[in-house]
Amino acid sequence: MTSICDLSATTIARAITKRELSSREVVDAHLERIARSDVQLAAFVTVDAEGARRAAQICDEAPAPTGPLHGVPVAIKDLTDTAGLTTTYGSALFRNYVPAEDDLVVARLRRAGAIVLGKTNTPEFGFGAVCTNRLCGPTRNPFDFSLTSGGSSGGSAVAVAAGMVPLAHGTDFGGSVRTPASFCDVASIRPTPGRIPSPLRPLGWDMLATHGFLARGVDDLALALSVCEGSDVRDPVSIGVSSDDWSIARRPRIAVTPDFGVAPVARDVRARFTTACEALARVADVVPSSPDCIGAVETFRMLRAAHIANSYGELLRTRRAELTPTVIWNIEAGTKLSAQDYLNAERRRTAIYRGFRELFIRTDFLIAPAASVFPWPNEISDVTAIDGAALETPIDYLAVTFIVSLVGFPVLTMPVRRDASELPFGIQIIAPPGGESRLFAFGRILENELGFSHRRPPF
Repeated sequence: MTSICDLSATTIARAITKRELSSREVVDAHLERIARSDVQLAAFVTVDAEGARRAAQICDEAPAPTGPLHGVPVAIKDLTDTAGLTTTYGSALFRNYVPAEDDLVVARLRRAGAIVLGKTNTPEFGFGAVCTNRLCGPTRNPFDFSLTSGGSSGGSAVAVAAGMVPLAHGTDFGGSVRTPASFCDVASIRPTPGRIPSPLRPLGWDMLATHGFLARGVDDLALALSVCEGSDVRDPVSIGVSSDDWSIARRPRIAVTPDFGVAPVARDVRARFTTACEALARVADVVPSSPDCIGAVETFRMLRAAHIANSYGELLRTRRAELTPTVIWNIEAGTKLSAQDYLNAERRRTAIYRGFRELFIRTDFLIAPAASVFPWPNEISDVTAIDGAALETPIDYLAVTFIVSLVGFPVLTMPVRRDASELPFGIQIIAPPGGESRLFAFGRILENELGFSHRRPPF
C-alpha cells in the first residue's frame, strides 16, 4: 500500500481539494516520518509541528482551496527567512534569530496554501561541501548514511528523498540544489535568475544566486515554480524575465558535454554520463558539443569571492573566532581583489554567456553531469582532489555546475536510471533564459520514456 509520504505534492494537492485526504492527515503523516527518520538523517534544523498542525486545521476548515498547494507540506532551507520560525543561516551566531517577516518566496508558497513543516540544514551561510555546521549535521545521504548529502541544500534534498516532505525549497549559488539532488536521487530546478524574485538582497543586480526547488518529480517542480514566479519591482533582475514559446513538435536536438572543456570530472562520473547519453539518444538527436568556457573557472572564483567578501567581511573582522574554517576561507578569498580584477571577470563572463547563446541557435538543450564526483564520506570536509589530481581551490569540484550559474541559464536536474547497487547520479538539462517550460516538457519525456526518476531509499 502506498504511504501518504510517497505521494507527490501534485497528487496530495489534488486529493485534498477533492477531500479524499485532509491536510491534517497529510501533515501528521509527514511529521511522523520526520520523527522516525530524521534522528539518523539530520535533514531538519527546526521542525514546527505545532504551527504546521494549526495551519492544516485552517486548511481543512476553509470553504475552498486557498491555492494550488492547499494543505501541502513543504520545507524551507534554513538560509531563507520564515516569519515566527527560527532561521539560523546554518550559523551558531543566529541560533536564536526569529525573523519578523517571510522572505517573498516563502510568502508566495504560503499564499498558495503550502504548510511549512520546518527548516532544512545547510552549511554555515551555505558555504561547504558537507551539509553540517555547529548546530546540526552532518545531514546523511539516505542511500548510505556514511556519505554526504551534498551542499548546500543537502537538508532539503534528504527531506524530499526520504519522504519527509514531497517538496522542498533550496538556494543555488554554484550548484547548491543540483549537487544534493544528484547525490540523493531527486530532481531540482534552478530557474532563470529573477524568475523568483529576491527583493531584500543587498546586491540587487546579483545574478549568481537563485531560489530553487527539489522534488521527486518534474510536475512538482513546475507546480512550485508556478506559484513563486513573477516580477517584483524591488528586484531589478526580476523585471522583464520572460518565457519562451518552445514546444516539443519534433525530436529535440541536444548538445552533451561531460565537463564544458574545463571542469574537473571524475572518471566514474564520466562513465555514468556516457551511459546516460546513450539512453538520451533514444528520444533526441545527440551531438557532443560545448560553448567555449576557457577562463570560466577562474572567472567564477573571482566573482564569488568578491560577493562573499562584500557580504560577510564585517563578520570576519568582528566575529572571526565564531566562524567555521570554511566560511573564513571563503571570505578571505575575496579580500584582496581589485576593481580591475572584478571587471575583468565580468568581461570574460560576458564572452562565455554569448558563447552559450550561440550554441542554442542550433540546439534545444545542453546536457552535462549534475556533479563531478559521487558522494564521499561525511568525515571528509572538502573535495581536494579528483582521480588523484589536486584541485587548486576547495570549490573547483563544483565547476561542472557553477559554470551554468556564471551565465544564468535555467537548469533542471534529473536522476538517471540506475541499478540498485549504484549510487545516485543526475544530469543537468540546460535551456536558454526563460526556458523553464521547455525544461519541464523534456523532463517529463525522460521520466516517462527513459525512467529517469527517483528511487525510494532502502530504509
